[in-house]
Amino acid sequence: MKLIYILAAVLIFGVLVAVHELGHFLAAKLCGVRVNEFSIGMGPTVWSRKRGETQYSFRALPIGGFCAMEGEDEDTGDQRSFVRQGFWQKLLILAAGAGMNFLAGLLILLCLYAGAGVFYTDQIADLAPEFSRQGELLPGDRIYKINGYRAYLAGDSSMFLSYARDGVDLEVIRDGEHIVVKDLRRQTYTAQDGAAYRGFGLYMGRYAEEATLGNKLKYTWNTALDFVQLVRFSLVQLFTGGASVEDLSGPVGIVSAITEVGDQAKTQRDAWSQIFYFAALIAVNLAVMNMLPIPALDGGRVFFLLVDQLTLLLFKRKVPERYQAAVNTAGFVVLMGFMLLVTFHDVFKLFQ
Repeated sequence: MKLIYILAAVLIFGVLVAVHELGHFLAAKLCGVRVNEFSIGMGPTVWSRKRGETQYSFRALPIGGFCAMEGEDEDTGDQRSFVRQGFWQKLLILAAGAGMNFLAGLLILLCLYAGAGVFYTDQIADLAPEFSRQGELLPGDRIYKINGYRAYLAGDSSMFLSYARDGVDLEVIRDGEHIVVKDLRRQTYTAQDGAAYRGFGLYMGRYAEEATLGNKLKYTWNTALDFVQLVRFSLVQLFTGGASVEDLSGPVGIVSAITEVGDQAKTQRDAWSQIFYFAALIAVNLAVMNMLPIPALDGGRVFFLLVDQLTLLLFKRKVPERYQAAVNTAGFVVLMGFMLLVTFHDVFKLFQ
């Protein structure tokens, strides 16, 4: 079965990249931009047909795709080229790829939650006897935020607390009222087996909600927001020393993780449910990461688009294209170097 999970992981990753390119393609067509070729897959062409002005292709390697727009990187003189479009048309085309990935993530989650019977979030089940701020928090309090991060799903609270440094600000819901407890600090507590440990003295339980149609829609949206928040949380941890490059995963690590999820599931149904849940996570992550203002990514191009609008407004001129090209090239080199480093760590983990 492991081979099936590996193939599924590769296919999922490839489909999500193709969905991203489909977003660019549909937006380009909507805006009247000439699309020279739209391909699903990369590498040698397996099948190709031209309809109208666009060549549609299937290629041998199921690792993504591309949308080749006229004048995407330079002015070719064609009025229907990408560079000749207005601000809003360019913004729509650039953002459409990430938008399609986000929608794909929502659709996967909605399908997974369609048969759900109950949803869970975190609540305080009990407090340690030595807990020094008795009365401020009570068993049954539902966790809403920890250090500004929303606890959308069961398990979020434990993750945020495990990465918390010294003081923690908690926001809980009690009888429909939001209560904030500030600067909760780690202390030494005694576990049930008598061992001492450092922690916050909170024992987490689950708050259950019936899976009504409204709650299915709510938890679909909340789960997607949780995935977005997870990207923010991970980046903060990376830049503050709470995590390292070794904790990140590239395509190799993602395929490995999906395969491991499938292998460890108790039943085939659980395996595929968890794999598609992971696919939704990847889809939303691709959407968020692509819109970060990093040169060579869609977000970097949107950033330059906004800078151009600002310089036009203030100085009546755009940033010279050669500067944008230089920054994008440098950004691409750095990004590829970073991805190689992440891939190296992914491969190294496989042999551990």
